[in-house]
Amino acid sequence: MSQIQASIPSQPRAKQLRACLLCSIVQTPADFRKHGCPNCEELMQMKGYPDRIQACTTTHFEGVIAVINPEDSWVARWQRTSKYVRGMYAVRVKGRIPEDVEAELENRNIKYRPRDGTDQD
Repeated sequence: MSQIQASIPSQPRAKQLRACLLCSIVQTPADFRKHGCPNCEELMQMKGYPDRIQACTTTHFEGVIAVINPEDSWVARWQRTSKYVRGMYAVRVKGRIPEDVEAELENRNIKYRPRDGTDQD
């Protein structure tokens, strides 16, 4: 089991939280700036780049799920986060990833599935 996990934001920062448009992990802008996205930093490249954080994350999301054991959680499987690190994830995220990230996914033969609930299994 992976011991990597994202930080859990404190309550006073709740209004600043942002969700990654690709994996839906919820963090503060400072966490994205300091560490990047713990699941998809290779593609999103947010670490240290505030403009990239603005483009690759959003404040428009619904619901939050705390995922403690991603591999064993039926909720994580349902949300398609079972292969990701422990942390807090948005149930639905409004917005799309930047075109360059979508193109890179396509080059890697990975199908992009928006996390806004429009692409149902």
